This record gives sequence, structure tokens and C-alpha cells, in this order.
Amino acid sequence: MKHYLLIAGVALSTLVMSCKQNDKEVAQATLNSTATNEAIGTVKFVSVADGKIKMDLELNFPERADSVVAVHFHEHGDCGNMGENTHGHWNPTNENHGKWGSEAYHSGDIGNIELDSKGHATLSVTTDRWNTTENDVNSIIGRGIIVHGGTDDYTTQPTGNSGPRVGCGVIEAVK
Repeated sequence: MKHYLLIAGVALSTLVMSCKQNDKEVAQATLNSTATNEAIGTVKFVSVADGKIKMDLELNFPERADSVVAVHFHEHGDCGNMGENTHGHWNPTNENHGKWGSEAYHSGDIGNIELDSKGHATLSVTTDRWNTTENDVNSIIGRGIIVHGGTDDYTTQPTGNSGPRVGCGVIEAVK
């Protein structure tokens, strides 16, 4: 019996490792403060085995310690003019603004993130709503990521009344 458990354990371990090997980083962004242009976070996008994209976002933003900030993808990857050049929320499905995973929401409605006493926070999202296919309407490549200074109320159209743009980054393909 122990022999069968050992074989099953090795087989499961091999399966898990082979799935992880199929995961590939496909895009990334560095988030900078719109006020100081200093780095405040990173975002990595990984293509996972089931064809979905996983986003891992990490903020290190001491100026916003002990607060909640909203994060959204915006139409354009241009952080000029204090992030205003990113224009509006990225919304390829023409849905109402809302909370991620609710009945209706923009593909770029990432949501609110609570920063700890040092200004650190992480968030992971996995979805089939995004891709990295060049010129595809659902492609995240070339989109802006905005960190807002306030919280998303998930109701106000089309922005969630999330406050000023305090951080910005551009999603770039990993070659």
C-alpha cells in the first residue's frame, strides 16, 4: 500500500510541476507615482495552462499607507499629464462600470485594494476576459493601469468616483 501511495504522490507532483511549467509571463507594467514618477508597484501577467491570464499586482506606496485605493485599466498606455493621457476606463464589452465579477463590469474594473501600515498590498486576478493578441479588442497590451487616490464605489458611471490618478503604468508585452 505504501508503494502505491508513493507512486501516486510522485505522479501528482509531476503533474503539478508540468502545469506550472506551462505558465509563462506574457506582460508586465511598472507603476509610478504621478506626482514624483517614483516606482510604487509592479504588475505581472502570466498565461496559465487553461488559457486564462493571471495578473499579480503588488503596490509599495508608503504615501498611501492605511488606505484603500482603486485600480483600473484605462484605454491608452500614455501616463503623461498626471495619468490623464490614459483617457477613460478600458471597456471593450461596453458594459456598465461595476465590481469585478458582478453582473456587469468593465474588463478593466480591477477594484479596490487595501494597503497596510507600510503602504504594501497585493492582488491576483485570473480571467479569460483578457489576452495579449496584438490588435485584438480584448488585448491588455498597451493599456494604461491607473491607481486612483480614492475608493471605487462600484456604482457611479462610468468611473466609480475613484478620485485622482495617483499612480500610472503601461502594460507591455514580455518578449
